[in-house]
Amino acid sequence: MLLRAAEPSGQTRPQATREKNNGTRELFGQIRAVEEEGSRRFTLSFSSEEPYNRWFGPEILDHSEGAIDMSRLTEMGVVLYNHKRDVVIGKITRAWVENRRGCAEIEFDSDEQSEIIRQKVESGTLKGVSVGYMVDSWEEVMPGKQSADGLYTGPCSIARRWAPYEISIVSIPADTTVGVGREMEPDNSMYETLLRQLQYNHNFYRR
Repeated sequence: MLLRAAEPSGQTRPQATREKNNGTRELFGQIRAVEEEGSRRFTLSFSSEEPYNRWFGPEILDHSEGAIDMSRLTEMGVVLYNHKRDVVIGKITRAWVENRRGCAEIEFDSDEQSEIIRQKVESGTLKGVSVGYMVDSWEEVMPGKQSADGLYTGPCSIARRWAPYEISIVSIPADTTVGVGREMEPDNSMYETLLRQLQYNHNFYRR
């Protein structure tokens, strides 16, 4: 079943939809320099189908044909450092899907700050990559049920149409199956638990 989004208890629909449809994921360790003298280019993987626990449960990014819209990433995509929009360290020269992973070729800028980060990537000090993305449609798989393609067992939410829009070099990756990838999202569990408790109290005392 394809859905736009579902909201947790205690949140309004626009807020929950916005939070669920926007995500970041970190990957780790698969970045390599292009073997070309004087090149500032690297290839990397930025996404995989590894399940990732978000506040609404396990999330899976579909990498089948037609699932990913790469247009924003290739037309306007930049490489950031730790998702800081004012710290642009390079550009994305191309992006593609290979073996059900999102891959990209990036080129570092030549300014001092970008060069420092490039050297840390080249030396292996920095291995983490993170991708920012937006989801357009979901397949919600109920507990114990199979996904439409038969690949996954619920509970899980599968992003069937989604679009990456930026790649960051990061310090701490969360998804260890991909490299220099997805960013850890903030831990809102305490905040969400409080919201649910407040909603419960509100409903209880209205009886």
